[in-house]
Amino acid sequence: MHQTSRRRLFLASLVILAVLALTAVTSANHSWNGYHWARQSNPFTVQLGDNVSGAWDSVLRTTSSDWSQSTVLDTVIVPGAANKRNCRPTSGRVEVCNDTYGNNGWLGVAQVWVSGSHITQGTVKLNDTYFNTSTYNTTAWRNLVSCQEVGHTFGLDHQDENFNNPNLGTCMDYTNDPSTNQHPNKHDYDELVTIYSHLDSTSTLGQIASRIHDFVQSAPPEWGKLIRHSPNGKNSLFELDLGHGRRVFTFVIWA
Repeated sequence: MHQTSRRRLFLASLVILAVLALTAVTSANHSWNGYHWARQSNPFTVQLGDNVSGAWDSVLRTTSSDWSQSTVLDTVIVPGAANKRNCRPTSGRVEVCNDTYGNNGWLGVAQVWVSGSHITQGTVKLNDTYFNTSTYNTTAWRNLVSCQEVGHTFGLDHQDENFNNPNLGTCMDYTNDPSTNQHPNKHDYDELVTIYSHLDSTSTLGQIASRIHDFVQSAPPEWGKLIRHSPNGKNSLFELDLGHGRRVFTFVIWA
């Protein structure tokens, strides 16, 4: 009798632990410090400047379509306003570029300019020096990196930063196997609803083009201070303080 009770108690404990673990995963907050585009209504539209070519054309369309499934934001692909080699930012939008940026160690870089808590512009750079190799020249790797870097420009951080954990089925998850992590998942969309649950009195979207900083070929020290680094060294986040409440954050996926 006592053995049966202990067995039931043990099984009940396992169920409770499983529920708590699941709740911890599904309720994890991956807002990126509350940074967001200022806007006066939802849904709002983020322009993605098309400075890509070749295999990246279809990948950018997939990325745009995926993130537009959100109930609070849409994306639209517009003609690029940047030279793909330097991928200079344009105020009020996100420029997406690909080029052979060299054997500098990074696979993809997202740079996000903020003023106070508001995102003002962003760039995504995709390094063909590595994507032209057999390791990374796959649709899965291209989709994951493009999706994740563009996701950062909306104010999203990663859902999980442990490469050894099972895939969560989202591009906002660190992984060595991108096969099931190529697109956003429901939690990404739910997090966007949370980030954009309030409205602003002004808008930082679609401003007149302005040029502030260009970091494409810079070395990591020029991105400012390193504020986060994954245990296996595959992902980093840098912060550069421009003064007067303005900062540039650089999210790096290393090859």
